[in-house]
Amino acid sequence: MAGFGAAHHFYKNNIRATIYEKSDFIGGHAATFEREGFIFDDGPHISFTKDKRIRKLFHDSVNGKVEAFKAYVNNYWKGFWVKHPAQVNLHGLPNEMVVKIIREFFEAGKTDKRTATNYKEWLLETFGKTFSETFPMEYTKKFHTTTAENLDIDWIGPRLYQPDLDEVLNGALSASTDNVHYVTDFYYPSNGGFVRFLDQFIDNANLKYSHEVTKIDPVQKLISFTNGKTKRYDYLISSVPLPELIPCIKGVPTGVLEASQKLACTSCVTVNIGVKRKDISKAHWTYFYDQNIIFSRLSFPYLWSPNNAPENCGSIQAEIYFSKKYKPLNKEPDNFIEPTISDLKRCGILCESDEIVFQEARISPYANVIFDLERIPNLEIVHNYLKQADIKYCGRFGEWGYHWTDESFISGENAAGKVLKQLNNLRKPTMVFKEKD
Repeated sequence: MAGFGAAHHFYKNNIRATIYEKSDFIGGHAATFEREGFIFDDGPHISFTKDKRIRKLFHDSVNGKVEAFKAYVNNYWKGFWVKHPAQVNLHGLPNEMVVKIIREFFEAGKTDKRTATNYKEWLLETFGKTFSETFPMEYTKKFHTTTAENLDIDWIGPRLYQPDLDEVLNGALSASTDNVHYVTDFYYPSNGGFVRFLDQFIDNANLKYSHEVTKIDPVQKLISFTNGKTKRYDYLISSVPLPELIPCIKGVPTGVLEASQKLACTSCVTVNIGVKRKDISKAHWTYFYDQNIIFSRLSFPYLWSPNNAPENCGSIQAEIYFSKKYKPLNKEPDNFIEPTISDLKRCGILCESDEIVFQEARISPYANVIFDLERIPNLEIVHNYLKQADIKYCGRFGEWGYHWTDESFISGENAAGKVLKQLNNLRKPTMVFKEKD
């Protein structure tokens, strides 16, 4: 998304950029794979942008052939199913728990004073102890692979809905509540998976496949690739993950290299399941909080487009998270297929009688940034160095932020805008004025 965002912005300004793609297919983190009639993306991807310009670009890319939905999202906890977000949908949970959550939420709301310095403190100040420890703190361990007290709070934004007391009470008393999740409406290509949103941008750049960077010389402005090729550049924009980019740069200071290796992110094993049944789920995706359930989230791609699965079949994508820093992956991805199927049956998603017609496991080495307490100081060191080396950065793993797909695309556009500003400054005539004698 970020690379094509940059190329698109250059193209609008009559410059044809070259994209060097590591893989032999487009998309990066937004890639799509077709297997035996099933469409699975590299992790769950949908478009829920509120930016009308970006939405039009994506929809034009597929000639307007999109599926539009009102998102329905739910949660599973110890056999209970509740609508998402749980803080305003407590109805149906054990009464004693609901009473404690409401009491603690009320007490937490008595003060406007906020002193939180980490995510755990923020949760306790916002929701109280019972809700925080039952839901978001448990999910943090599964999704971020570390504990809430080890996370900063600059990433939260709209991602955790902060209700008022009336909303909490209404959601405890009634099974029918307003949709307040940050994803209300979403869109998905009718054909070919999420990557098709990039189709119109392919011809706007010179695209070079199978070009994985091995070395960058910022003085000579020279890039070397694993295929043995080298290329001189005028201006360079990178969406390569920072821990991989920095070691490639010739002459990088030791302190910068060390800082780049302290930046943490998750990797994700996605287990993709095809089932000979279509009524698998009423939710577009579901969050799981129990530590004894292997996956943290399920999505159901067959609900996003009727062309994502063969006739009379449904599909499930399970996400299981690891990280080099906190929870290393020490098994082959295929080892997670059977435990996933077992837990799908335990939760009631699958039945013993279900015919599984497709199964695979894939690994995404870079899934999500971990906003741990080491991130901000080390990211500042890395970004300052890249600015000195005149290497622009963009995207989720160039910015090292919580970028959704539209934000990644815009991040690429912004990086291209910085290059264009440099070019315009070079083109400006230099005026020399002399004082009269």
